Amino acid sequence: MTVWDRPEPSNRPVPLDRERIVAAAIALADEGGLEAVSLRKVAGRLDAGPMRLYGYISTKEELFDLMVDEVQAEIVPDEQPDDGREALRALAHRTRQAALRHEWLADLLGGRPAMGPNGLAVAEATLAPFVGLADIDTVMRAVETVSAYFTGAIRREIAHLRAERATGQTKLDWQRAHGPHVTKMLATGRFPSLAKVVHDGTHVDAEASFTTGLEWVLDAVSAQLTGPPA
Repeated sequence: MTVWDRPEPSNRPVPLDRERIVAAAIALADEGGLEAVSLRKVAGRLDAGPMRLYGYISTKEELFDLMVDEVQAEIVPDEQPDDGREALRALAHRTRQAALRHEWLADLLGGRPAMGPNGLAVAEATLAPFVGLADIDTVMRAVETVSAYFTGAIRREIAHLRAERATGQTKLDWQRAHGPHVTKMLATGRFPSLAKVVHDGTHVDAEASFTTGLEWVLDAVSAQLTGPPA
């Protein structure tokens, strides 16, 4: 029985429910990452005994599942896209925006499918425009390909943000600090392709890079979805 199928216990002294537990866990994770979340700490935030939480949640993994599903509510599109490409684009951008608000989400992306009500709503909104467009296996490969792209891109972006906070250096600060070493290595002539990137490449911000890469991936998967349905 999943956590969504298991009924909550009846209320006792100190009102408690899964909604309050999940909200407290998300607040802790937003402040300090997933490592800041434990049933003991969540209970402390709610002024409840840790053992009381086990009536609502059996494991920390269940708690993470509930946290992800709560954030999935931010990813469900406001209106159902009519076009499959737009559905995938919306999924990618809304997932990135949610991860920037809740950086810990990046650590939980790419695992098993989200089976909570909001996760299922996201999946339905993503798949619905493809009905009749292509065989279901082709559709699933398309969704998986786009998901693989934005999961990797989001994790990379969040990793850079964390590195900036940990070191106190922005990306530009870091590049300046390593500039003399890179210049010396490029001067050896051993890395001509890398030298061209360093000297001639155009700097783009994270959002522009994400959007460009996403459109290239969407171009590729759209080409596989133009045939008649099986």
